[in-house]
Order: sequence, then C-alpha cells, then structure tokens
Amino acid sequence: MVQRTHTQRKMPQCGKHPRKKHFLHYKFTVLTRSDSFPEFSAVCVYDDRRIKHFSNEERVWILTDKDWTEAPEDPPDSRDWFLHQIRTLSNCTDSQCSDLHVLQRIIGCELEKLPDGSVNLTVFDEYGFDGEDFISFNNETMQWIDKNPKVKETKEKWDRNTGRNQFLQYFLKTCTDWISTFTNTNKKIFVNACLLIVLLFSSPDVHVSVSKSPDDESKLVLSCLATGFYPRDVQMNIRLNRINLEDQTSSGIRPNDDETFQMRISVKIDRNHEGSYDCLVTHSSLTEPVTVNWDETCIDCETESPWTVKAGAAAVSALALAVIVISHCIYKRRMSNGQAAITGENTTEPETQSNDHLLHTQADEDCGYSETSVDLNDPGHTDCDITH
Repeated sequence: MVQRTHTQRKMPQCGKHPRKKHFLHYKFTVLTRSDSFPEFSAVCVYDDRRIKHFSNEERVWILTDKDWTEAPEDPPDSRDWFLHQIRTLSNCTDSQCSDLHVLQRIIGCELEKLPDGSVNLTVFDEYGFDGEDFISFNNETMQWIDKNPKVKETKEKWDRNTGRNQFLQYFLKTCTDWISTFTNTNKKIFVNACLLIVLLFSSPDVHVSVSKSPDDESKLVLSCLATGFYPRDVQMNIRLNRINLEDQTSSGIRPNDDETFQMRISVKIDRNHEGSYDCLVTHSSLTEPVTVNWDETCIDCETESPWTVKAGAAAVSALALAVIVISHCIYKRRMSNGQAAITGENTTEPETQSNDHLLHTQADEDCGYSETSVDLNDPGHTDCDITH
C-alpha cells in the first residue's frame, strides 16, 4: 500500500491582494546653509519606491529606477525658484544666510480603492517652513490656504499669480491620470508575476511504500518518493522515531517530462520492526517541511494465497479418504479368503463354488466394483482385483 500526500504550495506575496491605496509624491527640501546637506534636494516616490531624483550637478531630473519607461512629468517649479523662496522667507539679503532655515514641499496625488469599488483621487501641494505647516494649494478654487500667521503676505502674492496656479492645476491633473493608468497596468503586472511564480514554484507529492527485501528475508525495504517539484533542490530523509536513519540509498534528482523533478530514497528495516517510520521532505515551494508516516502495510509481504491453501487441504482430504476406502476393500477381501479356506479346497462341489462366488460378489459390492467371478486358486490372483 502506498501513502500519498498533497502539499501546500508557498506563493511569496501572491497570496495577498494588491494594495488598495497608491500615491505619487514629489518631495523637496531647501536649506539656507549647506554645511552637511545640499541646499536643494528633491525626489519622486511611488508607493515608497523612489523612481526619480534631482541632480544638483546636472540640474536635471534623473530616472533612478530603470524599470520605469513612462515616468510622470516633472513639477513646474525649478531649483532656482525654491532657493529664491527660502531667501525671501528667511529675510536673507545675500547668497548665504547666517541662520539655518528649512523650506519643505510635498506635491502629488493619491488613489484609493473604496470597498464599494469606486475610486477616490486626492491631489495636494503643501509647504512647511522651519518644521511648521506653512501654506497649501486648493486645486478646485486655485487659491492658497494659509496655515500660519506669517503667511498672509505670501498667500496674497501667490493668489495673484494665476498663471502659475493654472499650471499647478494642470500638473495635478496629469498626476491623477498617470497614477490611474499606472495602477491598472501595475495590477496586470502583479497578476502575471503571480502566475509566473505559480509555474516556477511547484511543490512535491510524497509517496511512502514498503516491499520485501530481495536478498534478506528478515528485512523490508522502505522507500520514499517525492515527485513533481520545482525548483530542483530538495532534501529528503527517512526517520525512525523522528531520527534520521543511516545507510539510506538515493536515486538522485531526476527530471520528469513536465520540467519538474523527482527523487527516491530507500533504506532496509527489520521485518519485526518497532517504532514509527516516516519520510521528511523539505523544499523551497513549501511553507514548512512535509512529513508522511508509514502505515505499516507492505506491498508484497502477504503469505500464500488462501485459495492455494484451501486447494491443498482439499487434496489431502481426498487422498486420506481414498486410503481409507482401499484399506476397507482389502480387509473385506481377506475376510472372504479366510472363510473360503475353512469350507475346504474342493472347488468341484457345487455348494462350495456357490459359496465362494457369493463371498466374492459381496466383497466386490462393498468395494464398489462390478460383479466378477474370481478363482481363488488362480496363482495370478491378488486381493481386490479391479474390473471396471
């Protein structure tokens, strides 16, 4: 009897649904002094993954992640614009300010899939100055919202710059278009990647069987077969009471016709064994090692067929019956011969011949033979001559 188990496959990350919230952020940091950090730095981030950054040496945006063939548009404001803003806000009259001030900005959009299936898109353009909220842009009204008493003058100035505000509204619109398109494309990529992982990670089916040892009647051969697994590497061990056995033989890892692999290991065990035997298989497609126990059945360990035993018993019984019948027949014949000797040897007298004939006839009937007259004085006569 063969035991078989179906094992659970391990799908890294594929068991999870794609995230329901995505964002695209441009982050800017501007300093009045550049002692340890650059005075201007900027990065573009999608779902915590940096895809672009600004190069101060080349003064251009550079694609950080080479996988992005369709990167989003760059924001409208330049490096020089940011440096001018921080000097204005810090009241710096020269190129280097004596005090350290920090201007930060985050602009971008977010997409969230709601439980009812609808999609919520949010855009934002927010500033912070010296660690405090400063000002933010209202995309619908194209007006600025002050978040600090010191912002009044800046708000009025930026509200009057309608051309820039219209461009900001256009940029935020392209941001939502890009993230909507890219998210749908990314979802397809995610699904295809999961299907590829399913194909590339195939878990083994494990079989345990036992047969008689061909060269030692006191031994059994316990085998463990793992098949249908991919990748190629696998670890297998036959154990007694959870302890690996020595002298295990292996077929080595062999290919199957479907690009998967198989491997068989075997070990001899005592026919009158004690303890619990199992097979332990470890493979990269499994969330945890698989253990298959032997149920103590054997493929070819049965004794002779019960039909053979019955036939043999029947033959012995028939032979014994035949011996009894023949013995009885011989006994009856001898009894007949004894009576004939008592009556005399003169076979010419009619009465004696008649008696002899009757005795023989009776003995033959007891033996189940046909009625036959036998001359008792015939030298060739033997007891219980048979005439069919």
